[in-house]
Amino acid sequence: MRTIEERLEEHKQDMSTMQAPPELEGRLRHALEATPARKKKMNRAATWVLSSAAALLLLVGTYQYPAFAYYGSMLLNKIELSSLSFAEVAEQGYGQTVNKSKTLNDGTVITIDGVIADDNGLLMYYTIDRTDGSVFTDNGSFRYGVNHIHGFLTDSDPKEGNGNHSQDETQFEGVYKFEPVSPFSRTLTVTFSEWLENGKRATYPISFKFEANKAMKSIVKEDIAQAIPVDQGSVHYDAIIASPTSTIVKGHYEMKYEGAPRFPARTSLYVNGVEVKSWGMRADHSGPKGSPAFELEFDVLPTDRVKTIELVLNNFSGYQKVEKPISLASPSDQSIRIGDEKLWIRSVTPTASGYDIVIARKQFTLLEKEHVSVQAGGKTVPVSSISQSRPWDLKNGNILREQTYSFKTTEKPELLLLNEFHYIKTYDKSVYIPVNSP
Repeated sequence: MRTIEERLEEHKQDMSTMQAPPELEGRLRHALEATPARKKKMNRAATWVLSSAAALLLLVGTYQYPAFAYYGSMLLNKIELSSLSFAEVAEQGYGQTVNKSKTLNDGTVITIDGVIADDNGLLMYYTIDRTDGSVFTDNGSFRYGVNHIHGFLTDSDPKEGNGNHSQDETQFEGVYKFEPVSPFSRTLTVTFSEWLENGKRATYPISFKFEANKAMKSIVKEDIAQAIPVDQGSVHYDAIIASPTSTIVKGHYEMKYEGAPRFPARTSLYVNGVEVKSWGMRADHSGPKGSPAFELEFDVLPTDRVKTIELVLNNFSGYQKVEKPISLASPSDQSIRIGDEKLWIRSVTPTASGYDIVIARKQFTLLEKEHVSVQAGGKTVPVSSISQSRPWDLKNGNILREQTYSFKTTEKPELLLLNEFHYIKTYDKSVYIPVNSP
């Protein structure tokens, strides 16, 4: 019998030669974002039950609550877990086999094959089998959806998912990752959905017994409670949870303005000086009230001997106040430095209705209309219109963006009045997380 390590190696080789359809990620992301957010409520009784159960667990110590066996931080990572079928994982005894099915009116069968859980979430493996002789048509797999998981003290939304059709297109095999489920749940119910021909959506709950005999504990579970000052506010890193399937960092923004920042923070994670692969960022709802929150997902830790953990804020939204007017006397392709950024005044050209000024900048440097005007004939003239941006190739490996700013004035503009602008700013500031060595 081949070991799971051999199967993982085969899948790595297969994946290096396969390309997913370019529209798959967008469709999956759209499907997840279309799921309405639900506010989670917990009454006093439920809170008391949770507190009492936690206290009982601490006192008794030998209480066996349902969670899944710890199978090692170096064995399975995010790519491998989602690329293997559950049969391949379960063959070596990992995870919980479920095998609970629901047959739809047209004969289609939805089956929950198995689940794997840890402190960062629950992975559910499932298959959808069409009736004999029937195949998935184009986009047919998107006819079916996965909504959420319910259970005792559990109301978990899906976070992401993927899957593939069989070669004969009669079966769809998928994996969904959910928010963590309560370790005190004995029964979990997953709700699947289907878009019917009449445009309505039908739902199909499938319940299964949630069981295991060993608790899966996190490799690292630490409060961070550190912040990095940025222009117009601060980026807060709240907590880190590293488990055998992924590493999650939670944080939030505290800005001087309402709403989310124009550009999200780009953060790197280093463990023992080695960078851990990032899987991206998503919005989160667990931050302080009124503060936009985020969740960063990274690969599993490269070692279970953690000595140092460092988070580096690489870049984030920057704000630049412009104190001095910019001369328009000699437009050229030479840059003008303003703070950490550069602008290019490429041309000033008369038109039938006034003057056009072509300004170039980096892709994510934002010159907003209400903050752009010119001084012409002793008067301040606001910009009347701004063209769509277009590329400006410097022929040195850099491609900037340029736009035409139109002004209605009979006098030639003398000065560009740019009050402020926003851009992606490099910070490269670190926070260090104290870790107790094993």
